[in-house]
Amino acid sequence: MNLKFYNKKITGILTIVPENEIKFEDEIENYSFSASQSMKLKLIMGYNKRRVVKENTTTSDLCVFGLNYLFEKNLLNKDEIDALVLVTQSPDHFMPPTSHIIHGKLNLKKDMICMDINQGCSGYVIGLNQAFMLLEQEEIKKVVLLNADTLSKKVSKNDRNNNPQIGDAASITIVEKNISSNPIFSAVKVDGSGSDVLIIPAGGFKMPSTQETSILKKDDSGNLRSLNHLVMKGDDVFNFVQREVPQMVEKLLESAACSHNDIDYYMFHQPNKFMLKKLASKMGVSEEKMPNNIVENFGNSSGATIPMTITFNLGNKLLKESFFVCMAGFGVGLSWASLLIQLENLTFCEMINFK
Repeated sequence: MNLKFYNKKITGILTIVPENEIKFEDEIENYSFSASQSMKLKLIMGYNKRRVVKENTTTSDLCVFGLNYLFEKNLLNKDEIDALVLVTQSPDHFMPPTSHIIHGKLNLKKDMICMDINQGCSGYVIGLNQAFMLLEQEEIKKVVLLNADTLSKKVSKNDRNNNPQIGDAASITIVEKNISSNPIFSAVKVDGSGSDVLIIPAGGFKMPSTQETSILKKDDSGNLRSLNHLVMKGDDVFNFVQREVPQMVEKLLESAACSHNDIDYYMFHQPNKFMLKKLASKMGVSEEKMPNNIVENFGNSSGATIPMTITFNLGNKLLKESFFVCMAGFGVGLSWASLLIQLENLTFCEMINFK
């Protein structure tokens, strides 16, 4: 589905990462593989270190910390927030919505919209689309988009395929009306027949967590995990991304009457460095235009990797400079989404540590 928006603008991006850092080498002994095999995987996939939350830290904690930082720095007025949209797959509870918990912790005004969206890897683009749609309403002038996940808690420490790449993080993106802004082009696609390619089998209403679901079992590759843990069919995900994402971006560029030469940066979701390099090669895009340095420094934090790529690689440049950016997220669902947007003159664009 192709979407087009007018008179909307991103005015600020903040990303929040936990202080707790784990290095790849610290966990090699957890895996049923030789050290040399694991180090080879590290080199190929670009694993290095990742940030993870402490056991009692939740999605709402990360978001509240970041929002309080913006309030204290006078970068955001809480009374001006008309809608709060949280995209997460690791809510504090089944109910109530985590966005409502955040609302209560911050004592925000009652005359506003709060909603949770259950999306992962494509969640930043999908969240932006939702924010743009809300801004079509006359009374909504400022939307706060939150992307946050603490999925490291749902990954087996003995799973060498998934554990080295999963990190935790949150992002806060301010979206507002802006009459002078250029059009924003977006595309969103879904294939629910692949819903089992990325899944946490147990813990929901279909398969509640029990002692049996917590039993660790070895898969064909030698990884140990239980039904309570994240399961990913890596080859299926890789093939899906290489097949679908390049053609989605090409069609989006056509709809916007643009070419690859018009794009300053491709800010893509970052599952691992290997996948990003292959995507860049297939699309004929230089690696300088498609940064791939988030997983090696922070880990794959699902929907937050795109804003992290922006704050980590562009940061304060966006306070004065202008860049035409192509964003793309892809993964769990299966879902994939892309966006063409002019990023310029932001009020803030930075990364902070959660303490």
